[in-house]
Amino acid sequence: MKKLAVLLSASVLAASGAVAQAQTRMFVRGTITSLNGDVLSVKSRDGKDLKINLAPKFGVRYAKALALADVKPGDFVGPASRKRADGTLEAISLQVFTPDRRGQVPEGHMPWDLEPGSLMTNAIIGGLVQTSKGRELTLEYKGGSQKVLVPEGVPIFTALPGDRSMLVPGAYVVIGAQVAADGTLSAAGGTVSKDGVKPAN
Repeated sequence: MKKLAVLLSASVLAASGAVAQAQTRMFVRGTITSLNGDVLSVKSRDGKDLKINLAPKFGVRYAKALALADVKPGDFVGPASRKRADGTLEAISLQVFTPDRRGQVPEGHMPWDLEPGSLMTNAIIGGLVQTSKGRELTLEYKGGSQKVLVPEGVPIFTALPGDRSMLVPGAYVVIGAQVAADGTLSAAGGTVSKDGVKPAN
């Protein structure tokens, strides 16, 4: 009986692992070509034609540009960055999250896919120093901290609540999609461009 219980537990764990492997996550970045019902068609930045099944309550946010001067200590931010030759981090783009996103967006320092080798640091700005090359942010998160230089001219934006009417052909979107075992894409939310301002992360 004990042996049977062990075998059953192993089977459950294996099945759970299979489900976890069957559902992976990817970021879709590209231009909307159409929206038919709950199916969003996107031409990805690498030229692929993708279809994403949207959740009935798909959440839409739109990008609004900010200036470097708007960024201040205490802000919850997510800079995408690359490592420079000296090992320091330099921002490629910077998102300033609205306060309600704290607790929804995972905090920490992690690999990112904006470009090969890029990194993401979702954290609170604990300190900010103006340098000749831009602003150096000290980013603090549970279990660690990072310093990231944000040069002048780097895209800085926030994402504000929008609605489905913004999902129009020609708009640029960034969507975190779930990938099923059969390759089908589905998503519960995403960020869209507005007035020429793109979500840059």
